[in-house]
Amino acid sequence: MTTAIYARVSTKNQDTDNQVLELRAIAEKAGWEISEVYIDHGISGAKGRDDRPALDNLLKDVTRRKVSRVMVWSVDRLGRSLQDLISTLNEIKDAGGDLFIHQQALDTSVPAGKAMFSMLGVFAEFEREMIRERVRSGLERAKQKGTKLGRKSTPPITAKQILRYRDEGLSQTDIARKVGVSQGTVSN
Repeated sequence: MTTAIYARVSTKNQDTDNQVLELRAIAEKAGWEISEVYIDHGISGAKGRDDRPALDNLLKDVTRRKVSRVMVWSVDRLGRSLQDLISTLNEIKDAGGDLFIHQQALDTSVPAGKAMFSMLGVFAEFEREMIRERVRSGLERAKQKGTKLGRKSTPPITAKQILRYRDEGLSQTDIARKVGVSQGTVSN
């Protein structure tokens, strides 16, 4: 099994040395050989994969099956958003990989770790459903109060300006800039 370490710090003046040293010691005790260390410096855990190049490269290597076990010092190093965390865990799992999180004692290569991973997925789905239900309820309540939902209509004077500039052959970008509206408003 090919093992990689992922470490992250939020600010540029911090370093990942303690995380990496501790994880290397654990790997050595377990007989795991570390193939690579992926580090994101100065990037918040609230940022998604697209804003974290080392995490993105790690997950690509997991998908390519260059890495089969990911070691992380703590769950907050991997992500702060439950949704992003579950997405990352699923990607590792779908590629046949395992995840080891030291501080939370989570190891998906053992039955207890697999069970914990499944429970996290259930909680994430429950959270998504609760949010969806609250949004639906709020929209329904707003409708009952007579609140008009959706985008505000374009004032007639603005619509006339847009049509006039269209007839003159201006681009949507130029029209939006001249009239002071979004390109979406111009295209409607």
